[in-house]
Amino acid sequence: MGRMTRRAFTVAALSTLAMGPAAPGRARPRAQAGEMRGMWIATVANRDWPSAPGLTAARQRAELIGLLDLAVQRRLNTVFLQVRPTADALWPSSYEPWSAWLTGTQGQNPGWDPLGTALKEAHARGLQLHAWFNPYRVANHTDPARLVASHPARRHPDWVVPYGGKLYYNPGLPEVRAFVQDAILDAVKKYAVDAVHFDDYFYPYPVPGQTFDDDAAYDRHGAGFPSRGAWRRDNIDKLVRETAARIAQVRPGTQFGISPFGVWRNAATDPLGSDTRAGVQTYDDLYADTRKWVRGGWIDYLVPQLYWNIGFADADYAELLPWWAETARGSRTRLYLGEALYKAGDPAQPAAWQDPAELSRHLTLAKKYPQARGHVFFSAREVAADRAGAMARVVADHYAQPAPPPA
Repeated sequence: MGRMTRRAFTVAALSTLAMGPAAPGRARPRAQAGEMRGMWIATVANRDWPSAPGLTAARQRAELIGLLDLAVQRRLNTVFLQVRPTADALWPSSYEPWSAWLTGTQGQNPGWDPLGTALKEAHARGLQLHAWFNPYRVANHTDPARLVASHPARRHPDWVVPYGGKLYYNPGLPEVRAFVQDAILDAVKKYAVDAVHFDDYFYPYPVPGQTFDDDAAYDRHGAGFPSRGAWRRDNIDKLVRETAARIAQVRPGTQFGISPFGVWRNAATDPLGSDTRAGVQTYDDLYADTRKWVRGGWIDYLVPQLYWNIGFADADYAELLPWWAETARGSRTRLYLGEALYKAGDPAQPAAWQDPAELSRHLTLAKKYPQARGHVFFSAREVAADRAGAMARVVADHYAQPAPPPA
C-alpha cells in the first residue's frame, strides 16, 4: 500500500463557498453535547486558504471569514487553522518570518493579523480555533538560498537536513527542539487559542532510495540508545512532552492535540498493533509512538487520520476505529477521528468513495464506541465543494442541530 496521508494529492485553487441545500433529511438524531465537529484549513501551498498568494489583505480576510461561516453553516464547531506551515508564521512572530503563502514573498508583512483575526471571528461565531503547527518542515524545496536572509534555517544551516526534495529541521538536535517550541509558544503567549495542534509530520515520510542524514546528531546525542530508531522516537517523545508542559505553563487550559497517520503498527510487526497491512507505520517510519502518548495521557486529544473506507483491505476503517477506541479506553486523552472528505467523489479513489453515504457510515459506526468523541474533516476546500454530496449527507444524518465544542 502506498503512503496514505491527507496531503498526497495535487494542490488546486479554493473551491467556491456557495453551497447547495442540505440533502433531504433522514433520521435526525439529537446532537451529542460537546462532540468534536472539526474542519482543517490548510495554508501550505495555498491548499485551502488563501486561494492564492499575493491577494489583498481585504480579499484574504474575506476568504477566511467565508470559511468560518461555512463551518457554521455545516454545523461544525471547531476549525484547525494551519498557522506555521513551513517554519514560517501567519502572525507577527518573534522567531520566524511571515509566510510566503500570504503575500508570495517570505517575510513580507501582509498588512493584517490572520491568526488574531481568525481567533476573534471564530469565537464570535461560537467556533473553537485550534492553531495548527507543522514542527519540522522548513521548505517544499531544498535550496536554503530561497529562504529569506533572516530565516533561522539560513542562520543555522547545521540545523537543516535536505530530504525527498524538501528541507527539514533535524529533530535530533536539542537546540532545534527548543527553537521549535519557542516558535510555537510565541503564538500561545500572544493569542488565547483554544488548542495547539500538530499534524502527522515528525520525521519525514520515507522516500525510497533516500536516507535522512542525521549521522552527526546521532553520533553526538545517540549514546545509550539500543538503535537509531529508539533514539529518534525519544527525540519525538521529548518534543511532545516538553511542548505539553510548556503550553500548560504559558497558558493553562489550552489543549494540545495531534493528528497522526492512522496506523501505529501492523499486527504482523507488533501483536499490540492493528489488523492492517499499511505501508507506513508511525512507530517505525515516522518515529512517533502515538500509542504511548495516548496511553500515557501525554496529550489532551488525538485525531488519527483514518483516511480509508470501510472494508479497505490494507487498512479497514472498521478495524482501525475499534483499535483506537480500545487504545484510548481508560486514558485522559480524548479520541477524535480524522475523516478523508477529500476522497469522496474522487474518481481516482475506490468505488466505496463514490457512494455519498460512505462518510456518514463512518459516523454511524463510531457511535458504537463511546471513546470516539467526534470527527475532523480534511479539509475546508472539500467542505465547500461537497463533491458527491458526502458532506451534506453527514450533516443531514448526524448534524441536524448545532453542538457546542468539546469542553
